[in-house]
Amino acid sequence: MTHDLNALLKEIRAELADAGIEDPAADAELIVGHVLREPRGRVQALAVMGSEITEQQADTIRGLSGERAYRVPLQHLTGKAPFRGIELAVGPGVFIPRPETESVAQFVIDALQQVQDAEPIAVDLCTGSGAIALSLAQEVPHTRVWAVEKSVEAHAWASRNVGDLGDGRVELLLGDIADLDRPDWESTQLGRAFTPLRGRVNVLVSNPPYVPADMVPRDPEVRDHDPELALYGGADGLDIVRIISRVAQRLLLPGGLLVLEHAETQGAAIQRLLTAAGWHAAATHPDLTGRDRTTTAILDEV
Repeated sequence: MTHDLNALLKEIRAELADAGIEDPAADAELIVGHVLREPRGRVQALAVMGSEITEQQADTIRGLSGERAYRVPLQHLTGKAPFRGIELAVGPGVFIPRPETESVAQFVIDALQQVQDAEPIAVDLCTGSGAIALSLAQEVPHTRVWAVEKSVEAHAWASRNVGDLGDGRVELLLGDIADLDRPDWESTQLGRAFTPLRGRVNVLVSNPPYVPADMVPRDPEVRDHDPELALYGGADGLDIVRIISRVAQRLLLPGGLLVLEHAETQGAAIQRLLTAAGWHAAATHPDLTGRDRTTTAILDEV
């Protein structure tokens, strides 16, 4: 028995729309594409042509659509997440990279492309799936990247992605960046790895946990599926930002750039925090939707 693809697409689009999915048409086509192993554009073409699919394929599609209707993230169902020009392996235990983070990576890429050194150095703290670190390695291939992740589960996903996409230019480390903030930081395992980089890093970037502890996200995909370790940053959401500020001052060379992702309401607070800590030219920048997303600052050369 076969099933009409166009009719099935309409069926699961309706199911996802009833479940409150933001873009049910896109999710429906991506689910079908995942099962048929076809890109989204090809799925659209097949539907227009009145193509048929097997009963087994239809059952698999309906099963995945049902899970998506329960607000399981699409990326958990397909096992992959696009980010800039790469496709990352993701799943339970790792923060799913968002499109808005692509604009954060762009600040780092632009800065690295202006560095005159033959092999610029970048550091990505709280790397999660490795999205930012790997985009740097892919788009500025003469750069060396060090990436750190605290979560064992997220590190496992990042390790897989680095193995597939890192081309030997990304050094992935498992550890707590708070160890780099200790007075005896150079004696810690993470510190020993970073001591040779002290004062040599051109750009340090992070998409840290920045959700205030009492602000539970509304979206079920975030609230129920993204790991808490990747979300919450203390009472005001900026505890990890404070640590990163101090760590970056140890690692960056004079004139080096700090790049931080944050919530759209946190830019002014982060600017004040960084300025008080001695950073120069702290500035907040919008993402492609016009929401404040990235704050940058420069380590004073004096």
